[in-house]
Amino acid sequence: MPLVAVARARGFFVESLDFTGVADPDLRAEQLRNSRASEFPCLILAGRSMGGYVATVAAETLKPAGLFLLAPALYLEGYRNQDPHPQAGLISVVHAWQDELVPAEHSLRFARQHHAQLHLISGDHGLAGQMPYVASLFGFFLDEACKEATPPQIAHKLP
Repeated sequence: MPLVAVARARGFFVESLDFTGVADPDLRAEQLRNSRASEFPCLILAGRSMGGYVATVAAETLKPAGLFLLAPALYLEGYRNQDPHPQAGLISVVHAWQDELVPAEHSLRFARQHHAQLHLISGDHGLAGQMPYVASLFGFFLDEACKEATPPQIAHKLP
């Protein structure tokens, strides 16, 4: 089950920003910070790879209830913010041991620094074959991150 479906099944409004033509991850983070995301009382930012970096950097000012990251592109050359400090109520990271693009150690470092939940699983950068498991983790995460918001207002998914 795609993560969007998991969020919608729990009553979340899901919005994906259009980053067409914006290759720079820091400009994408700025676009997210300038979106209407901050208007929602239970904001969840979710992102995969570069989208994980974007969500993490934007979470420094948006202060979401939750930050859910899949193989986030953290601590990579060419990315401006090498020491992000997200202000999120709950942070969860899912990363594959065999990730060929972003070393799992990057997520371990991030999770340790921010006291985040960390799920290291078998698989590649795309988490091929692991999405049913990731979807169940995301469902539990949403339930925990927004347990006091009834009904939850938004899950913001980044590509």
